[in-house]
Amino acid sequence: MTANTSINAQREHSSLNLALHRAVKYSQILIKKQSITPEDAGCQNWIASKLDNLGFDVEQYQINAVSNLIATRGKESRTLAYAGHTDVVPVNDKSLWKVEPFEAKIINDVLVGRGAVDMKTSLGAMLAAMEDVIAQGHVPSIQWQVLLTSDEEGEAEFGTKTIIEKLEKRECCPDYCLVGEPTSETQSGDIMKVGRRGSISGKLEVKGKQGHVAYAGINRNAIHLASEIIHALEDIDWDAGSDDFPGTTLQVTYVNSGEFTDNITPGKCEVCFNIRFSHRYDLKDVQEAVQDQIRTLSVADEGLRDLNIEWDRYCAPYFTYNDDDSCFISVVESAIHKVTGIFPRLSTSGGTSDGRFISSKNTQVLELGLPNNTIHQVNERVRLSEIVRLYDIYKKILLSF
Repeated sequence: MTANTSINAQREHSSLNLALHRAVKYSQILIKKQSITPEDAGCQNWIASKLDNLGFDVEQYQINAVSNLIATRGKESRTLAYAGHTDVVPVNDKSLWKVEPFEAKIINDVLVGRGAVDMKTSLGAMLAAMEDVIAQGHVPSIQWQVLLTSDEEGEAEFGTKTIIEKLEKRECCPDYCLVGEPTSETQSGDIMKVGRRGSISGKLEVKGKQGHVAYAGINRNAIHLASEIIHALEDIDWDAGSDDFPGTTLQVTYVNSGEFTDNITPGKCEVCFNIRFSHRYDLKDVQEAVQDQIRTLSVADEGLRDLNIEWDRYCAPYFTYNDDDSCFISVVESAIHKVTGIFPRLSTSGGTSDGRFISSKNTQVLELGLPNNTIHQVNERVRLSEIVRLYDIYKKILLSF
């Protein structure tokens, strides 16, 4: 056998081992279930069977077509939870995919499919890690929880939010919670989320006076009035952020003055905006800042008085501090370093996540998952080596307790 033949044989053997890894196999099984929000498509039933075999007490329930799962193993006073979701975003144009989106096909050591990144592979990796920890005879010194929903990619009204409400009533919320969202950049474990900014959307309608454009002096152009408001909203003095947390930003997302006619000045104009805000603000602070700015503007312009703001899609911010004797950040950092040789970059970037429902003064929440460079994209995909690396990190975290 030549040297090149030997190297190629080793590569094939390595690739075969990756494809046969339990974390990869479990990921494929889950991806093949077409669980587009809020459908679960049997994912949680399959996971529940696995958890039951591991000695978990499993509770499943549905609210408004949303499937939820709460599983608990052990009676210890402290609790480590893993939280995730079984739902995925729609495929949309299937013709743009190189493979069937729910076939879970492996091409050149890359798993392709909807949910390959967000986040069925994380579920597969954690489930395999839990099985191996127990199979190897380790006895956890902490209670394990698994918290799953099929409503993370949707409105999130009947998913993790209701799970935490149940746990609060039972006084059994977790001390530590690992959320399996895809957080990494180039390799699993290089970035860990320690918080997320909050979000709130606003909509207001500006009323002017419609008329012929040739007689603009007797009309009041609602778009012109709306532009004054937009400039005022841009001038709000928010926090600039820090190394730990991005600053607060307001972005206008939609302007609508109704059906277009080129010889009519519009009599009304709708302005929509979204605010992403840091943990330095609560919802009341954000709303008052916007209302005060508009109130100041309306003093100088009678046409801008009595504006009503409709608020929608509020998501609270959260932030986990690295200043506690039982700091979860240190535990996870150590596990990542032992597996990868690197320490993760701590981040709070990105959109909202279900971590906002779980985080509290008594619950430390971190998010850790796969590289997210193809999240929600056509041909969503991840290298098999990254799934196995994530499995190794999850297993090390479990063994840390």
